[in-house]
Amino acid sequence: MKTAFQVDITFEQILSLVKQLPRQQKLKLTKELEKEAIDSKLSSLLKAFKAPKLDLETITEEVEIVRKGIYEKPKH
Repeated sequence: MKTAFQVDITFEQILSLVKQLPRQQKLKLTKELEKEAIDSKLSSLLKAFKAPKLDLETITEEVEIVRKGIYEKPKH
């Protein structure tokens, strides 16, 4: 059986605790925070560039539109 505790702690208290950590643990904490930030940024980027699912018919239609435009351009 696990018991969960919730503790109210301020940023200043956390910062004070971090400052007390040995150098190696500070480095480890830094790496973990960087990974979390990178994961968050990557998720945001992927969400921003997410395209709706495309089927072969939609792709073929777009290709034909582009081809038609290319072939209809006057040649110099």
